[in-house]
Amino acid sequence: MIYGITGSFASVFMLAKGYSNMHIGITMAAANLLALGLQPFVADHMDRAKGIKIIDAIVWMTVLMMLTGMGYFAFAGGSFMLAAALAAVLAVHALIQPLLNSLAFRLSESGSEVSYGIGRAGGSLGFSVIVAVLGTLVEKKGEMSVPVCMEAACALLIALLFLTKHSFAKMKRANDIGIAEHTGRAPDETDAEDERIDLRAFIGRNKYFFILNLGLSGLLFSNGILSNYMPQIAAGVGGTTEQTGRILSLMAILEMPTMMFIGTIRKHFRSRTLIKIASVGFLGKIVVCWLAGSVGLLFAAQAFQLVAFALLTPAMVYYIDEIMSPGEAVKGQSLFTMMFTFSTIIASFAGGWILDASGAKALTFAGALVTAAGAAVVFLSIDKVKSHR
Repeated sequence: MIYGITGSFASVFMLAKGYSNMHIGITMAAANLLALGLQPFVADHMDRAKGIKIIDAIVWMTVLMMLTGMGYFAFAGGSFMLAAALAAVLAVHALIQPLLNSLAFRLSESGSEVSYGIGRAGGSLGFSVIVAVLGTLVEKKGEMSVPVCMEAACALLIALLFLTKHSFAKMKRANDIGIAEHTGRAPDETDAEDERIDLRAFIGRNKYFFILNLGLSGLLFSNGILSNYMPQIAAGVGGTTEQTGRILSLMAILEMPTMMFIGTIRKHFRSRTLIKIASVGFLGKIVVCWLAGSVGLLFAAQAFQLVAFALLTPAMVYYIDEIMSPGEAVKGQSLFTMMFTFSTIIASFAGGWILDASGAKALTFAGALVTAAGAAVVFLSIDKVKSHR
């Protein structure tokens, strides 16, 4: 929900505040550059943290987003300070994403199985609802609906995190009592953990995994273009802000079936096979958007979401958990998220420039070329990735 508000509607908000497409691109690129620089440090710290202290980190980051988001109300439209506030919110949000991915597996320590796919489908539901509502709100009430909804979504996240932490602690205590009764050993008396390594050593140890992630950044380039600049792409074929909200809502709704049934799908296909299928899905989606001559075809292109983003995200999260040792888990998730960040930087900066220079058709064509290159790298590298489990 927070990304739907602050990311997908950033263009709508900033255009209404007097910024150009280039200004929007620079702001989003700056946000993701900041996140890219901080992610290795956050990942290393969280890999060393025990239990679910990760929840405390997410809570404080969300509070920081809320405080920084007050700048949306305080600073004048078109000013550097308003753009800086928006960039800071997006940067903190990007830092939270890998922590939430890892949290799903940290929660399994409670002795209760956690379904990442169903949880992530819930995320898509939240996204679909908020962008549909926000598209109508912005049309009727104006662009300030964006920060109001952001503050409310952040408050909701904090409340849910506290509920999650309380439930985990309760189940963990019951599980620890069971361990002590059956083994005669205190829960903390575990075997030595795998060696914790820094990000540079991690990349050196996982070269083909790093190359795979570079390929994924090519796929995610098109995702960044469509997420950040859908208002301009839709406008190019006669669409409105309200229709943009509905397109993004449909995109998220179509993610849900795949994510909810990812457990069943994984019984029939290996994670790496699903990642290959997702590569083809990303390419199909951006090609149809490039060829689209009407809003209807933009709606139709979202059907590829079933086997694109909806498949890639849970497949990669499970794939990383399958091949990475415990000491590398958050770094693996963080590297994947860094590819989101890296691709968003390029998509934001290049997207704003291409839109101002050549228009939406040129932007989607460039997206199709980069996505095709990314898919080729994924197919050539994924079977060479080694497991450290």
